[in-house]
Amino acid sequence: MTEPSEPTEPLPTVRLRVPTEEDAYAWHRVFDDPDVMEFHGGKPAELSVYEELTARQRRHDAERGFCFWTMLDEDDEVIGFTGAQPWPHETLGPVGEIEIGWRLGRAHWGRGYATAAARTTLERVRAAGVERIVAMVNSRNKRSIAVTRRLGMELATTYPIPSTGDTAHCFRLTL
Repeated sequence: MTEPSEPTEPLPTVRLRVPTEEDAYAWHRVFDDPDVMEFHGGKPAELSVYEELTARQRRHDAERGFCFWTMLDEDDEVIGFTGAQPWPHETLGPVGEIEIGWRLGRAHWGRGYATAAARTTLERVRAAGVERIVAMVNSRNKRSIAVTRRLGMELATTYPIPSTGDTAHCFRLTL
């Protein structure tokens, strides 16, 4: 396992919880920004997308002991999500793998929240018996690539993104 590089400043306090039904509304609000959605379809998603996503994450937590958790800052405000889930596609990408991911509201970028929460995710999925994870990141998403590097992940392969013509980098980490 590659050792993660240490941040130069202490990471912020972040709390993770299984997403509630109300978190669908919070995620919809926090992610209602074209910058946040640049690599996730380019425009804000409908509320129904987050209702389905939070419900699916509650099922993952119940069945597997991990999911994409709601991320809360020091004031218990919803700022995004992070966690792990089975790769959601059956014909493209790292089929059958466990994916780590994160998404933050724009106001919270650059402050270490994604790295802090992702490190907690690594601890939790390791405790749940997961032996290896992947992170799929658009090759243009420099911020998320930096998080994968801080976690000690290494580029394993690339995949085309048919909908955009971009390339996805698949990073892997053995836990």
